[in-house]
Amino acid sequence: MNELNIALNPKDILDKRFNFTTRGYAPEEVDAYLDQVMGDYREFIRFIKLLDGENTKLLNEVNSLKSELRNLKMEFDSVQEMSETNSFTMTNVDLLKRLSNLEKVVYGKDE
Repeated sequence: MNELNIALNPKDILDKRFNFTTRGYAPEEVDAYLDQVMGDYREFIRFIKLLDGENTKLLNEVNSLKSELRNLKMEFDSVQEMSETNSFTMTNVDLLKRLSNLEKVVYGKDE
């Protein structure tokens, strides 16, 4: 999980003790509020872990797709290169056939 710069965690909040003063807050009210804050922290941490796991899964998928794309590009280049070579050869064969046919017409069919 990515490290977050958070000052408090649920345990810190739970263990926090306040000093009592004559005009201080009601301890029950403070405890209830801190319980709510701790619940939020737990939910944040759970959600961050969930997102971190999803992020890792998506990064793995991206890397896999990049690798697949790289392989397909190499395969495509190879096929394209073969195709260009074959079309060039086919063109030469085609020209030789045409030349042969022209020679037959010009010099006669017997030769």
